[in-house]
Amino acid sequence: MTTPIDYFQQMYAASADPWSFESRWYDARKHALTAAIAPARRYRSAFEPGCSTGRLTALLAPRCDKLLAVDAVGDAVETAAKRLAGVPGVTVGRATIPAEWPDGSFDLVVLSELGYYFDDADLDTLLTRAVDSLEPGGDLVAVHWRWPVEEHARSGDDVHRAIAARPGLTRLSRLQEADFVLEVYSRTTEARSVAQREGLA
Repeated sequence: MTTPIDYFQQMYAASADPWSFESRWYDARKHALTAAIAPARRYRSAFEPGCSTGRLTALLAPRCDKLLAVDAVGDAVETAAKRLAGVPGVTVGRATIPAEWPDGSFDLVVLSELGYYFDDADLDTLLTRAVDSLEPGGDLVAVHWRWPVEEHARSGDDVHRAIAARPGLTRLSRLQEADFVLEVYSRTTEARSVAQREGLA
């Protein structure tokens, strides 16, 4: 089943940084890799559901004209909003994903440590809405923990298999380590590398 919202509410009630993003090198490195792997130099409009404390959001923001970051937990939204206060183009809000998906289209959607909290139906809705909201040629960045976790409805590898099977996406890159898998997909039938996008190849 999908992990209940009250699980996350309890986590943030106990700590403003329940996954220790601010102190762990593992997370600092993973967030840096996640932001760096997005292949375009700049994005017109990006969406990051499940933004948590906004640590990854802050790394994505300098490359986005507009960036919408949401989380279902009020405490997380408050922390992220404080972190991103005054950063041009960034909007932080509260939304329960996948039900409350925003209107409009994006040229970047980032699914960071999110997909394994959903049951089959909700994961299907998440991926459908993510792909449908991507503009043609837009990029989907996904990163997930690979070790088993009791609160997860599925493994990170299962999430990435589901993304790979989704029609309308072409994988551009993949980084797999023992701890996490990080991939980029484009909403296109023909993958174009960064060099190809810049006319170098």
